[in-house]
Amino acid sequence: MILITGGAGFIGSNIVAAFEARGEKVLVCDRLESDERWRNLAKRDLVDLIAPEDLFDALGAIAEELTAVIHMGAISATTETDVDKIVENNIRLTLDLVAWCTAHDVRLIYASSAATYGDGAMGFDDNESVEALSRLQPLNAYGWSKHFVDRRIARMKLDGDALPAQIAGLKFFNVYGPNEAHKGSMRSVVHAVYERAAAGQPARLFRSHNPEYADGGQLRDFVWVGDCVDMVMWLYDHAEVSGLFNCGTGQARSFLDLAKAVYAALDLEFKVEWVDTPEAIREKYQYFTEAQMGKIRGAGFIAEPTPLEDGVRRYVTQFLATSDAYR
Repeated sequence: MILITGGAGFIGSNIVAAFEARGEKVLVCDRLESDERWRNLAKRDLVDLIAPEDLFDALGAIAEELTAVIHMGAISATTETDVDKIVENNIRLTLDLVAWCTAHDVRLIYASSAATYGDGAMGFDDNESVEALSRLQPLNAYGWSKHFVDRRIARMKLDGDALPAQIAGLKFFNVYGPNEAHKGSMRSVVHAVYERAAAGQPARLFRSHNPEYADGGQLRDFVWVGDCVDMVMWLYDHAEVSGLFNCGTGQARSFLDLAKAVYAALDLEFKVEWVDTPEAIREKYQYFTEAQMGKIRGAGFIAEPTPLEDGVRRYVTQFLATSDAYR
């Protein structure tokens, strides 16, 4: 049996679908709240769906059946300001799962984030040494919470503390794909641009406030969610591999490239209007992110990333532009 926390969320629900397709028994831990995220699980055949507050009671009953925990659950909004809430959900829960998996000999694959790299001044090398991690400075509480966990695990490894036989963290970059509609303002730019394109409106992109980048020339490592799922599944299949790994494509592309790909997928003439980056995030805005992928490649993961235009076309034509946009 596989436990997937955050299994009703964006990346989590895509992972749930992949394990179900293999015929694995899947248990999901998540809150569905009052939005449409229940649809992310509507097609899945699950063992059970449990609330986070009931997680450890449920785990006690299935410990002998559980092969691995895939921990995707978190408060992922970079704009969340209730730091105590972030600590409870992102730090405390993760470290409690580390302890539980260690005690019960269960493997753990968890979500970190590219937000741990802060403004990128220190680069995007997924070096997991205590010294290397100490140099990173996340720009928001969400990124700090993920960084806190990465650093704690690195320290435990250095000190020789007990850990699960496999413990692997993934630093997700800018992920896009089906099952993200519930994320609202935190959804991918692909989803936001598609809505405007389908309505006959121009794409709306942030104007650059950095003289080194043209409008729309801000660069991100945009990664198709299916590639992220492939990496999770590969780690699950290779129990001997532990570590902290980037999860991206290794190639930064511009927001302008991404927006044009959406219009091309719809066979529409590209149009764009520029808006100022909101002042509330302007000082912390990243103009460049690009995953260094050599470490996971060196571990044996050889799947090639989906090119941006191919991933966007797949997302638009197979999901967003259909009557059923859910995986």
